[in-house]
Amino acid sequence: MGVSSLGVGSSILTQDVLDQLRKADEGQRIRPITLNLANENDKKAALEVLDASMTNFRDSINEMKTATLYDERKATVSGSSVEVEASANSDIGDFTLDVTQLATKEINESGSYDSKTATIADAAGTFTLSIGDKDFDIEYDDTTTLDDLKKSINDIAGESVNATIVQIADGDFRLFLSSTETGADQNITIDDSADGNLKGTQLTDDMSTIQDAVDAEFKFNGETITRSSNQIDDLISGYDIKLKEVGSSEVKVEQNRDEIMKRVDSFVEKYNSIVTELGKQTKSSTESSERGIFSANSSIKSMKGTIQDMIYNTTGGVGSMADYGFNVDKDGKMSIDKDMFTQQLDDNPKNIEAFFSGGDFTKDDGDTVTLEGAFFEFYDVVNTYTKVNGNLDLVKENITDTISSLEDRKESATERLDAKYAIMKKQYAAYDLMINKLNSASSMFVQMANAQTASYN
Repeated sequence: MGVSSLGVGSSILTQDVLDQLRKADEGQRIRPITLNLANENDKKAALEVLDASMTNFRDSINEMKTATLYDERKATVSGSSVEVEASANSDIGDFTLDVTQLATKEINESGSYDSKTATIADAAGTFTLSIGDKDFDIEYDDTTTLDDLKKSINDIAGESVNATIVQIADGDFRLFLSSTETGADQNITIDDSADGNLKGTQLTDDMSTIQDAVDAEFKFNGETITRSSNQIDDLISGYDIKLKEVGSSEVKVEQNRDEIMKRVDSFVEKYNSIVTELGKQTKSSTESSERGIFSANSSIKSMKGTIQDMIYNTTGGVGSMADYGFNVDKDGKMSIDKDMFTQQLDDNPKNIEAFFSGGDFTKDDGDTVTLEGAFFEFYDVVNTYTKVNGNLDLVKENITDTISSLEDRKESATERLDAKYAIMKKQYAAYDLMINKLNSASSMFVQMANAQTASYN
């Protein structure tokens, strides 16, 4: 039986043998690097989750540390006669608004024309259109149609009056003039006495008022007040009041607790999210399946302790977060007693603002201390990790450098194995040729021996 190798030699030096040797070498030289690479890439992915959670946490702190949070106002209206919006830092209080009359625009209607293209004048001229204390000269001639007049009025006096043509019935077209603003001083008149060339009296004697312009009238806590508009922004500084209908409404303007509690909830949620994630990623265990990927990373492990400690380490000597309803249980989860927090907002609005956002805090003995603000301190702590070139960036840079180094090592090891097995393949081919020659010689000797044996017979 002949011997084959890579080609036609014995069955000893085959490609399968080379592949098995290569696989064994890769197990010793490549696989450990591949496993380390996978671990570092897992760290990179886990760090991205931590970084995102920390950034969200920092943003929630940033929303809590602004002093303007406590200046936000909420207006509640009982009744449908008015709408009220209160801007930040406006007065807090309760009042009634009794609307007795809404402000209206003046609307005038011309006499009847038989079409939109009917001419309005016998000869050229100019009439004066007056809206309140504003006068507009409107030119015309014997070719000016009702439609032309409408366009001319809108072009010249459009900021003060709107002109529209309405078809009342067949052969009955009328020009409507409406003041753009409300109030008793918006009366509309047309004077053609200078030229008197208008055809008929549709725009003069026949012009009728179908709605008078009047001022709004209402009572503020019983005091009668008038305004030319239903949109009122000069009654109380920071209040925008819209009169909607005749009737009475009760208005309450207070601190916008909804927005404050929304941001408090966000802070608690983001705190619990980052503490939970850090707990999972830094967990120590003898079981690899339970052990956190950063269980041996001192920077990440210290971050968890720092974040938990900062809740208890606010400066100023004027109390703690717990005094305002913030509590952390034995598992590290934060909760907020909203009743307690709201009570503090009611009882000590200036102190709670100073404690959280900075300012002058008045102690029980009457002394005043200026605080930086707990959330400013929290922000500084968290920002040391999340800022550019902060602690998380340094950890990320270290992981990235390790991945790059491992990839270089893997590439070099692979190239060395490629070179080694390229040489071995050539050597196996040479050995295969030698085996072929030996096979041929062996076959010849066997034939000679068989022939010699046959001659003796």
